[in-house]
Amino acid sequence: MGKNLKNQGRRDFVKKSSLGIIGAALAPSILANLTKGTRLRTAHIGLGMMGSADLNSISSHSAVDVVALCDVDSHNTAKAAKLHPQAKLFTDYRTMLKEMGDKIDAVIVSTPDHTHAPAAMSAMKMNKPVYCQKPLTHYVSEARAMKKMAEDKNLVTQMGIQVHSFYDYKLATLLIQSGIIGKVHTVRAWSPKDWGYDGKAPEGSDPVPENLNWDLWLGTAPKRPYKEGWYHPANWRKILDYGCGTLGDMGVHIFDTPYNALELDVPRTIKNECRPPNGFSYPEHNTVTYEFPGTKQTAESLKWVWYDGPGAPPSHEDLKLPNGEELHDQGAMFMGEKGRLYLPHFMKLPQLIVDGKYKEIDIESFNLGAPVRDYDSEGDKHYHQFVDACLGKDKTSAPFSYASRLTETILLGVIAGRFPNQTLHWDSKKAEFSEKEANQYLKGKYRKF
Repeated sequence: MGKNLKNQGRRDFVKKSSLGIIGAALAPSILANLTKGTRLRTAHIGLGMMGSADLNSISSHSAVDVVALCDVDSHNTAKAAKLHPQAKLFTDYRTMLKEMGDKIDAVIVSTPDHTHAPAAMSAMKMNKPVYCQKPLTHYVSEARAMKKMAEDKNLVTQMGIQVHSFYDYKLATLLIQSGIIGKVHTVRAWSPKDWGYDGKAPEGSDPVPENLNWDLWLGTAPKRPYKEGWYHPANWRKILDYGCGTLGDMGVHIFDTPYNALELDVPRTIKNECRPPNGFSYPEHNTVTYEFPGTKQTAESLKWVWYDGPGAPPSHEDLKLPNGEELHDQGAMFMGEKGRLYLPHFMKLPQLIVDGKYKEIDIESFNLGAPVRDYDSEGDKHYHQFVDACLGKDKTSAPFSYASRLTETILLGVIAGRFPNQTLHWDSKKAEFSEKEANQYLKGKYRKF
């Protein structure tokens, strides 16, 4: 293949190598629970849009037996049951775990964000490996608790950030860590998606559809009347009680590669330029500036700026492309001593920019093979890595030990949206802000349901 990376960008997913943080090995007690160590019996919590995709990808592994399906919407359950008629069906994940405990080897959590931790922690308490969708949790306290439990029990875990296993992102990590642009001092990342809402909260209520158990959908979140088109099935990401906004959705994907490549920990300061809080939903536009302590890949400190909402990102000298080309609608730009590395999101190869011009990169020297633009054959690799790790044949590349720190970083930016234009100072050791009024948002009060 040619060495020039310019203007390439077709679908490509390849198996994640040993880059970055790797998962913990299987404990003997966990191996003993697996069906003779050769097959994995999975239970799936959440079968909606992403849940359906997760189910299809996990079950495409030849060693997987889907034994339990759970969703609060009977339409989702019925659809999944057609593909897996042998699986037992449930509406309440607590009932499923209680009744199927010794018949389950691993649990897949694909619910809205506010149910990630309650469901995943319930499974991990039973010593079950867990694959959980991103962001890992809804609250910082939950992210730390999930990390601790996974480590204490030596469980196989994986967060659902599929781009962690894409060829393009693996290549970008290698390029940055090879020093191709020297020490990195700034990262700018963006997404024009709008998982925010600047209007008023809805009034009144609508009849709950017969197919939906609204109380179980709310789960540990505060009680709220059902309103058609506002929460289930699609718009919950915009609402404070259930999602994490655009930053918590696309930010996890787009942050992942720079975060991993630069070997970052959590930030020291966070500032979000956005509208005043309304107590109901996330802002439609956010500009979040993080300052991180330096690593061996960065300058003494690293500045990270995130832009989201329609029109993002604004024009900036750091984001100018050669030949007057336009930025892709989502992506990240690394600024270093020797130049810039541009990483569109997604299915586009990274591009090296030096002195305002594209420069060729010798991909062959990284021994990754030729880029393969074939989503259908490569898209399941992140999931299969989890299955193989449960069977003792691999290690996960996005375990909770890594995912919790990335999620914490994201959620600190989300919290900063409650204090627009104010710099918050984060003490990682104490797990608290210097600004005491912000600490109330690090955790939530669980409703009994």
